[in-house]
Amino acid sequence: MTNFRVLAGSVAVVAGFMLQACYTAPAPTPVPTRSIGERFEQSWQAARGAAADVGVRITSEDRASGTLRGDQGSSNVTITLATQADSSIHVGFAVTGGGKSQDTNVKEHLTRAYQRRMGR
Repeated sequence: MTNFRVLAGSVAVVAGFMLQACYTAPAPTPVPTRSIGERFEQSWQAARGAAADVGVRITSEDRASGTLRGDQGSSNVTITLATQADSSIHVGFAVTGGGKSQDTNVKEHLTRAYQRRMGR
C-alpha cells in the first residue's frame, strides 16, 4: 500500500511538471506603428479639445511651430507641442496673467483634460 501511495504521488508530481512544460505563451501581437505626423495630429487635436473642455478660448494656432494660444478669464494660455529626438511628442501648458492659484488651477485642468483625451 505504501508503495502505491509513493508511486501515485510521484506520478502526480511528474504530471504536474509535464503540464507546466506544455504551456506556450501566445505570440506577441505586433503594435501598429503610427507615423510621427499621425501622432502629432492626435496630440494637436487632444490639446485643442482639452482647451475647449476647460473653457480656454483659442485666439491663435500655429501648427508649424506647434503653438496654441488662448485665454480663460484673466489667464493667458500657451500650449506647445514639440517632436523630440526619440520621435515622442512633448506637450506643455503655460498659464500666466491670472492669480497664482487661478493659473495653477487652469493648468491642472488642462493637463487632466489632455490626458483624458489621449486615453491615459
